Amino acid sequence: MLKKLLFIFLLILSISVIYYFYSKYQNSKLTSGSTIAINQNIIKLPEDDVSIYFQNLNVPWEIAFLSENKMIVTERDGNLLLIENKQISQTFKISEVSQSGEGGLLGIAVHPNFKENNFIYLYYTISKDSKRENRVVRYTLKDNNLIFNKIILSDIRANIYHNAGKIEFGPDGYLYVTAGDALDEPAAQDTKQLAGKILRVTEEGGIPSDNPFNSYVYSLGHRNPQGLTWDDSGNLWSTEHGQSGVVSGLDELNKIQKGGNYGWPNFRGNQNADNFISPEIHSGNETWAPGDTEYYEGNIFFTGLRGEALYKYNLDTKELKKYFTNEYGRLRAITLGPDNYFYVTTSNRDGRGTPKDKDDKIIRINPQSLK
Repeated sequence: MLKKLLFIFLLILSISVIYYFYSKYQNSKLTSGSTIAINQNIIKLPEDDVSIYFQNLNVPWEIAFLSENKMIVTERDGNLLLIENKQISQTFKISEVSQSGEGGLLGIAVHPNFKENNFIYLYYTISKDSKRENRVVRYTLKDNNLIFNKIILSDIRANIYHNAGKIEFGPDGYLYVTAGDALDEPAAQDTKQLAGKILRVTEEGGIPSDNPFNSYVYSLGHRNPQGLTWDDSGNLWSTEHGQSGVVSGLDELNKIQKGGNYGWPNFRGNQNADNFISPEIHSGNETWAPGDTEYYEGNIFFTGLRGEALYKYNLDTKELKKYFTNEYGRLRAITLGPDNYFYVTTSNRDGRGTPKDKDDKIIRINPQSLK
C-alpha cells in the first residue's frame, strides 16, 4: 500500500514538473518579441512630490474627486467615504453590498454634470435569490446625504474572482464598465453575455445606438480588465489581468477598439490570429496584476498589485518604467486630482498583501517628478 501511495505521489509530482516547464515554454513562445525591458527607476522624491495623503483605510478600491478638497473613496466591504480636507466627513454604508473574495463595493464614476445633478455611479456585488451578481447603481449625493436613484445595469456575472469593476465616463458622454469573466472563460467570447467584456451604456442605462453588437457590449475577449483611461487623441486604453495558476503572467495593456476581440481565453500574448487584437504590451512571464490606469502627458500610468509598483508606458518611445517597487506594497487605484497630482491607493489588506503600519493608504504623487 505504501509503495502504491509513493508511486502516485511521484507520478503527480512528475506531471506537475512537466506541466510547469511546458507552460514556461509556451509562455516563451507567446512572449517572444513582444515584451519590453523595464527601466526600474529607484528615486528618492522630496515630500512635496510624494507624501501620504490619507491612511487607515480598509481595502480602498477607487477614488473620485467631487471638488478640489473633496473626494469619495470606496472600500470593498461596502463603505463609501466622503473625505474633505483630509478628514472623513461622512461614511455611507451601502447595505446591499455582498463582499466576498474580489467582489464588493468597487468602482465609482462621477457624472460630468455632477454640480447640477449630484449623480454618482457605483459598481458593486450583491446577493440575489442565493446568487451573486454585479451591478451599476446611480445615487444622488447632496448635502452629505446619499440617496438611491436607479439601477443602471444589472445581471453582470459575479464570482469570488474576476469581477472587474472599473466604471468611468468617456469623452463621448457614455459610461464605460469593465466586467470580468467571473471564472466562466467561454463567456468572454459570447456577445450575448456581459461577462468578460468592456461595456458601454448611456447615463440612464440605455444601449447607445452605435454600440457594435446592438447590446451593452463594446469589446470582448477580456479576462479581468480593471483600468480605463483615454489619451489626448480620444483613444481608450485598458489594463487587464492575464493568466494565473502555476505559471502566471501575460498581463496586458490594451488599446481598445469598438467591437474588438481581445482573445481571452483562446488567444494570449503574441499569438497570431486574424480575429483577435494583440495587446499593446504584456508582461510576459512577469506578473504585474495591473489595477487602475491614468493617462498623463503622453504616458499611460498603471498600478501593480502583485507587481507592487507604479508603471509608466510612453506611447511614443514604447518604453516602460516602474517606480516605488516594493515600497508601498500592492497598488490599486490611481486618479489625477484637480491639483494635477496622482492619488494612488494601496491594497495591502485585501488578503494577498502584507499590511504595513496604518495601511491602507492614499499616496499623493507629483507625476512631473516621475522621469
